[in-house]
Amino acid sequence: MTRTLSVAAIQTSYGLDLEANIKKTEAFIREAAAGGAQVILPSELFQGPYFCVTQEERWFAQAHPWREHPVVKAIAPLAGELGVVIPISIFEREGPHYFNSLVMADADGSMLGLYRKSHIPDGPGYQEKYYFRPGDTGFKVWDTRFGRIGVGICWDQWYPECARAMALMGAEALFYPTAIGSEPHDPSLITTLPWQRAMQGHAVSNVIPVIGANRIGFEPWENYPNGGQTFYGSSFVADHRGDLVSELGTSEEGLVSGTFDLDYLTTHRAAWGFFRDRRPDLYTSLAGPRPTA
Repeated sequence: MTRTLSVAAIQTSYGLDLEANIKKTEAFIREAAAGGAQVILPSELFQGPYFCVTQEERWFAQAHPWREHPVVKAIAPLAGELGVVIPISIFEREGPHYFNSLVMADADGSMLGLYRKSHIPDGPGYQEKYYFRPGDTGFKVWDTRFGRIGVGICWDQWYPECARAMALMGAEALFYPTAIGSEPHDPSLITTLPWQRAMQGHAVSNVIPVIGANRIGFEPWENYPNGGQTFYGSSFVADHRGDLVSELGTSEEGLVSGTFDLDYLTTHRAAWGFFRDRRPDLYTSLAGPRPTA
């Protein structure tokens, strides 16, 4: 029997009301499940606005231990009810430590584990180092009911090492929840296409489907009346060739989706030889802070 994987990702806007954000996400999850999706990806930190645009200590109160997080407590049972897999992005607190994290809910509602974002950006409009420690879980892949999947979070998606590591761990599809949009220091800098192309490259180099979920809408910066961020959506599903099989625009709410033959991809990946012809004996400089002469 052929193994197939049907995926979907959610693109929408979010506001300050946690319960409203959960309900909005739940509605899209139900719609995706009704359409046959088996793994459904919401975007990064959908519990509220993307608060990392400025440094304000009040936002730390929005973090919770991952098993007790209100988003996890609402969405993990939904996964069990609908029989779908849901990677759940959260703001996590562990004692005095704070992480940008993801909880993997399997199709029976069980929580398979936790991933903490490895690469933490720090720049205008994306001041995450103020809020989050670098992840200490290492890259993760999970054996779910429908396949072995890997998940990176936002800034992770720009790093080929992250994608390759998950592929080497046996991932059959890569999922990236994200929150990305305008660059406050340079309004002319539009990263939409490079953002997509980086992940399309991961698809090609690892012969693997890649799914990206982004938010949309303008989010004003509270206490900064002239500031704000516009998130550019463009969520997509790319196949193993990097071709976009489903894509949304920069401002529309909805779902992207795709279905893949995992058995075919396993054979096709072997036929390409990318993993057969690797030369890890030559890659030692990749594990250091700077290349050696």
